[in-house]
Amino acid sequence: METIGRTIYYRVATGKEQLQYRYYISSASISAEQFASTVRAHWGIENRLNWVPDVTMREDDCPISRGHAADSLACFRHVALNQIRSEKTIKASVNRKQKMATMSEEVLDLIVNA
Repeated sequence: METIGRTIYYRVATGKEQLQYRYYISSASISAEQFASTVRAHWGIENRLNWVPDVTMREDDCPISRGHAADSLACFRHVALNQIRSEKTIKASVNRKQKMATMSEEVLDLIVNA
């Protein structure tokens, strides 16, 4: 163990303040600037990979955990998300396209055939 670091996470959401301390241990000997950059990069990747499925497909709210069912559903969600993102003729967010597909067979067809 070479480096121990602490970050302070602060945000205001819906009128409530939130303050968290996050601690990190590293085997690399790095400066404070390198530590900050590494932590930002880590959370940037985390947010890009997990935020959209968590928010638009409510992945964290899924109670299914039996056998490989959770992994299988995550795979289906990932495929659906890729299809929604591949459809370029409709200029809308992933969440909006998903809602549109539930109300219109034409939109669903566009997404499935993208």
